[in-house]
Amino acid sequence: MKKAILFFLLFITSTYSQIPGCTDALAKNFDPKATTNDGSCLYSNVKIKPEITQKLSDTLRETSGLIAFDHLLWTHNDDHDNTIYGLDSNGKIQKKIKLEKVKNNDWEEISQDSSHIYIGDFGNNFQGNRKNLHLFRIEKKSFLTNNPAIDTISFSYSNQTDFTEQKENNTDFDCEAFVVSKDSIYLFNKQWKQNKTSVYVLPKIPGKYIAKLKETLEVKGLITGATLLASEKGIVLCGYSKLLHPFLYLLNDYKNNDFSTGNQRKIKLSLPFHQVEGIATEDGKLFYATNEFFSKKPFVNVPQQIHTFDLSSYLKF
Repeated sequence: MKKAILFFLLFITSTYSQIPGCTDALAKNFDPKATTNDGSCLYSNVKIKPEITQKLSDTLRETSGLIAFDHLLWTHNDDHDNTIYGLDSNGKIQKKIKLEKVKNNDWEEISQDSSHIYIGDFGNNFQGNRKNLHLFRIEKKSFLTNNPAIDTISFSYSNQTDFTEQKENNTDFDCEAFVVSKDSIYLFNKQWKQNKTSVYVLPKIPGKYIAKLKETLEVKGLITGATLLASEKGIVLCGYSKLLHPFLYLLNDYKNNDFSTGNQRKIKLSLPFHQVEGIATEDGKLFYATNEFFSKKPFVNVPQQIHTFDLSSYLKF
């Protein structure tokens, strides 16, 4: 009986000692008395410029994903081309590795964990009714010896039941971003009409799966790329509005990979009409982002480029 009373008293003390609130000192509503983050942090509007911008080779006019691995930045095109390109920090091509036995239907993202590289062939904006959504998983050791060992993770969406042809850019089942965390893959879909992102989860082991809808984030834009910080304490997404105003979207201090439980901060990029598609970092401070070629004659002509951003002052966690 004494043990039960003691446990009850400890439970009550622990419960009352926790003060929910905004625990991020960078937020407008930071509460220094808060001991547990309740996801309520609000932030001032910020727009940043790249520190460096370099034009990419014409070979990469449709650059669509980016990772930092083996002292290079690796990217790919989103259509037909089945080559992965290794770039230096100035965007110059240093290596090319061709994935001989696979097809590029619509490669939209590249990600990684400690042992594998993952390519997302799941672009679905044209008619919204693809049934061959999948990711390729490539062993890193074989990749570096230019003899990539590849297997496949196939999936469908748990809440997609209608596969009739849709109008272009009118679906919730178009994905361009994902990260690999622990034993799972987290997909960040575009909700073209709602300007939100749906988060789905599936295993990272080869096979055929149902991607389960996990949550929805109010990003107010179209998410096109993602990078998981090495500490796994945060994710930086990139995207743009329907008018091609790009932004970054920072997620951190979430619980159990439930991203809506943590801090969400949007940072606008001073790059009008840039279709930013890929983002990567080596150290969690300096970030690289690439944009596709975009032209609307006679007024807009944006070449494919790589940009460098310092986010150290925004990622103090």
